[in-house]
Amino acid sequence: MTRLTQFLRRLRPWVQALTFILFIAVLVSARRKAFLPADVFFRFDPLVGLAGMLAARQVTAALLIGGLIALVAALVAGRVWCGWLCPLGTVLDWTPAHQPAPRESELSPRWRQVKYFLLGLILVAALLGNLTLIFLDPITLLYRTVAAALWPALAAVIWGIERVLVKLPVPVLQDAVVSVDIFLRSTVLPVEQPVYALSGLTALLFVIVLALNAWRARFWCRYLCPLGALLGLVSKVAWLRRAVNDRCIACGRCARACPTGTIDATRDYASDPSECIMCLECVPACPQEAQEFRGHLQPAAWQSYDPSRRQFLASAGAAVTMVGLSAVIPAAQRPHPFLLRPPGATDPDFLSRCVRCGVCIKVCPTSALQPSLTAAGWPGLWTPVLVPRIGYCDFSCNACGQACPTGAIPRLTLEEKRRAVIGHAYVNRNRCLPWASGRSCITCEEMCPLPEKAIQLEEAQVTRPDGRTITLLRPYVVQERCIGCGICENHCPLGGEAAIRVYTPTDLGVGQVS
Repeated sequence: MTRLTQFLRRLRPWVQALTFILFIAVLVSARRKAFLPADVFFRFDPLVGLAGMLAARQVTAALLIGGLIALVAALVAGRVWCGWLCPLGTVLDWTPAHQPAPRESELSPRWRQVKYFLLGLILVAALLGNLTLIFLDPITLLYRTVAAALWPALAAVIWGIERVLVKLPVPVLQDAVVSVDIFLRSTVLPVEQPVYALSGLTALLFVIVLALNAWRARFWCRYLCPLGALLGLVSKVAWLRRAVNDRCIACGRCARACPTGTIDATRDYASDPSECIMCLECVPACPQEAQEFRGHLQPAAWQSYDPSRRQFLASAGAAVTMVGLSAVIPAAQRPHPFLLRPPGATDPDFLSRCVRCGVCIKVCPTSALQPSLTAAGWPGLWTPVLVPRIGYCDFSCNACGQACPTGAIPRLTLEEKRRAVIGHAYVNRNRCLPWASGRSCITCEEMCPLPEKAIQLEEAQVTRPDGRTITLLRPYVVQERCIGCGICENHCPLGGEAAIRVYTPTDLGVGQVS
């Protein structure tokens, strides 16, 4: 083993750890003034870039440049992204994994076709304007899991421990807990506890990916990862590849050390560059120094599990079927009445641009943006929707548009965002306290953030059940002014359904208020 190879093998875990720390640091600092954009990892994800630009029929400079850099790296050194930089791959390396014993039957190589099928399905569907399955992209999967499940859960656990400690009759400990809490809330933890729908489902999907690692090391990377499939196709013509020289004694140690199972004893322990993640774990396992990494100019041989014309047709057929069925569901004809999108985002263009990354959900300071399960139907799975009863669109915030990597949420200035119509509020007079019960309440009018209030009050004489006549102020909405921020619905004091609700904007109301 050359000194350079030895050095690179020892360097790889450090590069993985630093990349993962950077990933977490970017995610945690997304709501604050960060040193890097919240979408920086998505910019270097060629699958997100390619699928997003195909679906939107528009070139996004940041995605194009970052994706090309990743593809050029694959042309030079193969799937180095997967083995060195991918944060999900790093998590899988840190997860206990099963390597089959020499006599244990290996899974059929044909299983590797699954990831190519998913890649074709995603890209053909994107060409037809559908990005539903992009949630299987590894960066999207990990970011969404950490942002919407793991990090909020960690925050809840920490605050739970703090509440226990602060009740102990030890003044010094109480002061220390308060100081730690202030520090954490001002640096890494959110100021308020975020809550997200689908957090359990999101975590479950991630747990399944980790559990598959116990079946075979890097099961996700071998058989399922669509980004790995894309980089693998490019790596067929990579310059730097693994080779076996004539000192090989066929001991099989390299094959047992390979985390992706690509070293094949039936081919004289050669490996497929489209499956090799350049981890270098095979090199120290060899007692004869029979392996080397050198330049190649000829494309690698095509394997039985590599995509064929028949498989591409199968992916294309599945994609056409999926997109066709998506167009005949009820949500495609009549939107859900409470389907509220982020400021400036309007379907169907939004659906053909959103890559389900969860960045906008993470940066929303009030947890107003939630991942959709049924509100937008199958085509809108995991896209962000605004749920006013959980949180409202802050009048002084435009973070979602600034953080969106694909432009699905327009990068509006704060002034433009304040005029963007999200929906329209309507008062339910059968539930509103002044209208239905003759009780005073003007919370919605007080909370309306518009300088010229979209919620006005009218004076009315009301006869109470006891016969007394009182004067009440009753709220009503000036629709021409309302932008649907949802703060009125969020702060409505009624339990359960609010007495004022924000509905999907009508065609006449979409756009901006004057």
